[in-house]
Amino acid sequence: MKHLSLLCLYALVSLYSHQGVLSQTPSYGERGSDLGMQVFQQVARSKPLENVCFSPHGVASILGMLLPGANGETRKQLLNALRYKKNGPYKMLRKLHKSLTAKSNQDIVLIANGLFSQKGFPMEDAFVATNKANFQCESRNLDFANNQEAAEEINAWVNNKTKGHIPSLIKADMLDPALTRLVVVNSIYFKGLWKSRFQPENTKMRPFNGGNGNVYKVPMMSQLSLFNIGLATTPNGLKYKVIELPYHGNTISMLIVLPSEEDTPLSSVIPHISTATVQSWSKVMHMMKVRLLIPKFSADAEVDLEAPLAALGITDMFNEAKADFRGLSAHKVCVSRALQKVKIVVNEDGTKAAAATTAILLARSSPPWVSVDRPFLFLIRHNQTGTILFMGQINQP
Repeated sequence: MKHLSLLCLYALVSLYSHQGVLSQTPSYGERGSDLGMQVFQQVARSKPLENVCFSPHGVASILGMLLPGANGETRKQLLNALRYKKNGPYKMLRKLHKSLTAKSNQDIVLIANGLFSQKGFPMEDAFVATNKANFQCESRNLDFANNQEAAEEINAWVNNKTKGHIPSLIKADMLDPALTRLVVVNSIYFKGLWKSRFQPENTKMRPFNGGNGNVYKVPMMSQLSLFNIGLATTPNGLKYKVIELPYHGNTISMLIVLPSEEDTPLSSVIPHISTATVQSWSKVMHMMKVRLLIPKFSADAEVDLEAPLAALGITDMFNEAKADFRGLSAHKVCVSRALQKVKIVVNEDGTKAAAATTAILLARSSPPWVSVDRPFLFLIRHNQTGTILFMGQINQP
């Protein structure tokens, strides 16, 4: 019997937001994001009163990188969950990665992918070449027999790619010195500047009604400006507000989802959200002058992906007996760990308000106030492809 090797899989994401809607057929960005959003929904369901932050695109990227190595039932499960075409979505994934890392986004989004393999472990040339072509994936050889040194090198790579926001992703004891053969890492660094900046002098301590029933005094940012805003309804009739806050460059936006009624829990709205729902919001949203109040917030989270992925039908890749990665290596491997780390900071910073916005700020009318003063959901979306880079629920800023 062949000796079993372990493939460690880490989706790593750092989001640092500086203060921080199409066609009927879903794009590849939306297909992958939908799977990631389903994983998020499962995690949020298990932690209804906590802050949860996540990268749907990060999960889709890791699975997309494993896909060219997967065969048989393992491959079928990945394709079914991602809703990718059987013959391989590589051309579309390459196009998506190119769009997300385009020059227009280069100061906002940095995506890095890495394959860290055991020295002497033979990977199929086609697997390495496909990942290099589709994801600009870097490849490095390490000696996992010295798991402390290997972990330090992977963490140094992660620290560099996330500009120091996630200095450590893995611990040495996650790497089995005898069995680990490959570690796959996806890193997303995001630093968005609001198109219309919140002025720090307008940030005041105001009450926020936490998900646990407690009232907290939190720093609330405030600005009077034009926002794209709308009212949507879940299939069972629950109404919720959607507010769009574009980042500088207009390629990426944050969308805030807030239940309309104070007694409607956020957990009853979250299961309804998919990329199709996000697309549908464009029909109900319109530009409106409001005074928007939104809390400064930060959150970080570590999510073990095995259970939520298994619940979505991706089980074989974690199973020693069933995992089929013949396209990755002639040696038998399975996934031992699937982990994602996310860090999020949202505050006032951004570019100076444009002249048109300044004129709006000087208007004397009394527009309505929209106060995000209770649990809310946020999504950070690449508008052109519909890709959901990040999402999270905030119960206590």
